[in-house]
Amino acid sequence: MAVRSLVPVVLALILGQPAGAQVLPGEPIEVDVELVLAVDVSRSMSPRELEIQRRGYAEALVSEPVVRAITQGMTGQVAIAYMEWAGQASQRVVIDWRLLGSRADAQAFADELSAGFSASMRRTSISTALLAAAEMFEGNGYVGLRRVIDISGDGPNNEGRPVTEARDEVLGRGIIINGLPLMTNDGFGTGFNLPDLDEYYRQCVMGGPAAFVVPVTDWDQFADAVRQKLVLELVGLPPPPALAVTRTEGPEQVIPAQGYDCLIGERIWQRNQDGFR
Repeated sequence: MAVRSLVPVVLALILGQPAGAQVLPGEPIEVDVELVLAVDVSRSMSPRELEIQRRGYAEALVSEPVVRAITQGMTGQVAIAYMEWAGQASQRVVIDWRLLGSRADAQAFADELSAGFSASMRRTSISTALLAAAEMFEGNGYVGLRRVIDISGDGPNNEGRPVTEARDEVLGRGIIINGLPLMTNDGFGTGFNLPDLDEYYRQCVMGGPAAFVVPVTDWDQFADAVRQKLVLELVGLPPPPALAVTRTEGPEQVIPAQGYDCLIGERIWQRNQDGFR
């Protein structure tokens, strides 16, 4: 049975069941979803934007809709990790896997997230970020109905493996990929921006059952966009039609590029490098 068809049934039968079922030592902890928040901190992001991102995620995590989504699922708990990424050799886990089953848990995660802000890193390798995030699920001590990577970014892939290769490998592991394309165009490196970055994410990055993107065109929208996205991911219901990317029946099915140039980021990078010579 498809993952998306399981979720409403499970929610209808067990909604509101309290968390805390006994777990034997060494056994993975059952959760509704295992979620990696993979957040772009490439050089094109200004210090102000980096701070807005961290605070936006922190604010969203303690919002009433997100807390309800965390606590009212099948097990009443979720596992979340927060990773920042940039180029092929630049990924850092800011907060490793945490079990969230209450408002207090969400608040503790948010407090740690907003306690400090990291510096930006060079280049943009969505492909490496996806593969690094996928590895984080292995042996993490949790087992969920769904495994999801929530990836944000303000530009296309320009380093590492082609993004479609990485996407297909991640989808082949049964992991859903959703996206938050940042289309604000007010940071450093606007020469690398794509005016249709949301379409790039739809065609080249996202995939899996009921995958979706939530574009951000103004930083004032960021916290609301993250909140909307987290609720959809945590509850596991299909997104509104305007956000839907695919309605695949299994994680092994992927999205064809449909003629979109998924190497556009690499081409822009090379063109700009040639211009410097």
